Amino acid sequence: MRGKTVALQDVCLRIGLGEHIAILGPNGCGKSTLIKTITRECYPLIAEASSVRILGEQRWNVAELRTLLGIVSSDLMTTCTRAVSGRDIVLSGFFSSIGIWPHQEVTPEMYECAERAMALLEVSHLAERCTDEMSSGEARRVLLARALVHDPRALILDEPSVALDLSAQHELRLILRKLARSGIGIVMVTHHLSDLIPEIERVVLMNRGRVIADGPTRQILSESRLSELFGRPVELSERDGYYNLW
Repeated sequence: MRGKTVALQDVCLRIGLGEHIAILGPNGCGKSTLIKTITRECYPLIAEASSVRILGEQRWNVAELRTLLGIVSSDLMTTCTRAVSGRDIVLSGFFSSIGIWPHQEVTPEMYECAERAMALLEVSHLAERCTDEMSSGEARRVLLARALVHDPRALILDEPSVALDLSAQHELRLILRKLARSGIGIVMVTHHLSDLIPEIERVVLMNRGRVIADGPTRQILSESRLSELFGRPVELSERDGYYNLW
């Protein structure tokens, strides 16, 4: 429930460790609530025979869970856009905070991990720049470095291309392809089909709080399914593993 609205209903979904999956649907379909259920920002109502297991466990210390997940979302993007240096934003991934606070002890090993993550995302030159002085694309790459700094088991992306221009979207896709090939699991939530990278091998379609289709990308992405999902006729095109709707 979100207020008096049923956000998710009768959802049965299993995501394997290391899997590359996209959850696709229109605005308000429940996909972001599903992600927040995984990250323990939202909790389902207790009901008979219902359960949520994350990495095999039903109960989690939320701070401990977030050391195992790398999270990038529009909400986090807004929260992190402030007078905090890129390096401190990346380091804060170890503490699930925004920036570094006086009581938090940053070890030399953490600094080394932050430098490696920034180098991987090609944002080392932004280490001293505050995120509120960066472009949206630069800040999004810094957030990705923050998500990766603690070597998470999976990367969770909620609407990854929001507020990015065409060039920044292209750079983001190249980075995500590099990460997918490195072996990290990716769970992507989006309503933009163009966000999907060729390494996404499974797609889940959601509408009105329910999973309406789930399977291999090429099998699930059809004009008839997507027309029904978005409530209007669409034309689907595919090129080199990338998809677009018209």
